Amino acid sequence: MIVPIKGLYEAHLTVRDLDRSVAFYRDVLGLPLAHVVKDRNVAFFWVPAPETAMLGLWGVGSAPMGMKLHIAFNVALEDVERSVARLKAAGLTPTKNGEEPIDEPVVLSWMPAASVYFDDPDGHSLEFISMLPEEPRPIPSFLPLSEWRAGAGL
Repeated sequence: MIVPIKGLYEAHLTVRDLDRSVAFYRDVLGLPLAHVVKDRNVAFFWVPAPETAMLGLWGVGSAPMGMKLHIAFNVALEDVERSVARLKAAGLTPTKNGEEPIDEPVVLSWMPAASVYFDDPDGHSLEFISMLPEEPRPIPSFLPLSEWRAGAGL
């Protein structure tokens, strides 16, 4: 080990329309806009506040191809639970691992953590996640939170 790593400070995504993505991350997800460099077609957000972590969005124009990337936002468990209804109200589809639509958070049993996936306007996979205090269980991941709480896999 060169130096001990305390956490991830920044991540970057490419986007097709920087203004649309700025509006999404600022107005829908509520991240504070930190800085925009128009001549470089980039915007930076604090996650969730200055000097905590940063997300950079880089405009790439209207290329017909793209890359789907993933970022998970660490949130409180009660906010993971509330996120399903709030994502739906915002016109977004909460999913299990970016695939099947869900009506409640799912548990990644090997961690364990409660999770809700959804896509940004460019199709990047975003996730709200909260670690759970229980021990991991040898059951399939993506178990509905209500089944986890009912003791599945014990």
